[in-house]
Amino acid sequence: MVRRLRFNGTDSKNGACPAVHEDLDSGEIIVQGRPLTDPDDVAQLQHLGPEDAAVAVPRELLVNHGPREMERVTKTIDVEEFGRLFETFQYSAWHLETRRSYASDREDEAYAEFLTTGSAPGDLDSGWCLNIRRQTDSGKYVGRVRVVDNPPTLGQRFLLSYARWNAATGEDVRNIWRDDAGRVHLPAEDFWLFDSRLVAVLNFDGEDVFHDVEVITEPAEVLRYCQTRDAAVGASIPYDQFAARLNPKG
Repeated sequence: MVRRLRFNGTDSKNGACPAVHEDLDSGEIIVQGRPLTDPDDVAQLQHLGPEDAAVAVPRELLVNHGPREMERVTKTIDVEEFGRLFETFQYSAWHLETRRSYASDREDEAYAEFLTTGSAPGDLDSGWCLNIRRQTDSGKYVGRVRVVDNPPTLGQRFLLSYARWNAATGEDVRNIWRDDAGRVHLPAEDFWLFDSRLVAVLNFDGEDVFHDVEVITEPAEVLRYCQTRDAAVGASIPYDQFAARLNPKG
């Protein structure tokens, strides 16, 4: 079907390209400009698909004729697509955990053993652990900060016990008291931040059941989550030191 395009503007004085158009149905922005064809230039582009094309336009064109505002449309992804993010990130993956309990933990056999022995078992040969070890061995950073209540909930104690298995894969695992999290203005959100460019917000229902993943890529929003990460890491302490303070005799 032929697109319904609206001409938004051009900075050209003679009517030639570059120019900006808008698809009135999809909201997509069409930018026309000089094609980028030099192989050395094209080789530097990231995430360029086989059917994608790149064009070069003056910065002023986007400033003057690009969209100023838009209503944010929530994008959700399924568990399979979410899982692929852990295989394809390039530099870093970081997690903020803020919930008092997770239904998936309570359904895990390791949780039942923890209730009996007080120690959470782990499997370093699981698909998750093998992938994270593969990523950290290649030089990528994987980390998390867990917010803990005082006193910790049973679910939080389980995760604190399990933290040694996270750390064994090369993760930087840290903890912070909830009161301290409030003082540095950490949000009450669970999210993963990938490569400081993509945020995956984990949504749960009232029974702590994981529901879906909301993806955020708007630069201004991503920056806010990056600032949250920096504040969380700066105010938290490594999990083993945290556990030692929690259980000074153990």
